[in-house]
Amino acid sequence: MPASSNPLSEVAVALPTAVALHARPAATFVKTAIRFKSKVSVGVDGKVADAKSILAVLALGATGGTMLTLRAEGDDAPDALYALATCVTGLLE
Repeated sequence: MPASSNPLSEVAVALPTAVALHARPAATFVKTAIRFKSKVSVGVDGKVADAKSILAVLALGATGGTMLTLRAEGDDAPDALYALATCVTGLLE
């Protein structure tokens, strides 16, 4: 059986200034993340959370203008990162 290569990808994206990652925006973000098979995480100021867990994302306490580090590992990692970065930049209050 060949060794599977799970590409690891990372991208940084800023939350829109007027948006904090609270309940509604976080739910939109998590719904986007769970569409992908890749392991996806989001980091803020050294804290890292599972992007598929609403509670973990909320616990980050990200506020408007915060830089998020999105990381994905798996076969669909590039697609997951593109979708999540697009989701973040399009979030509304």
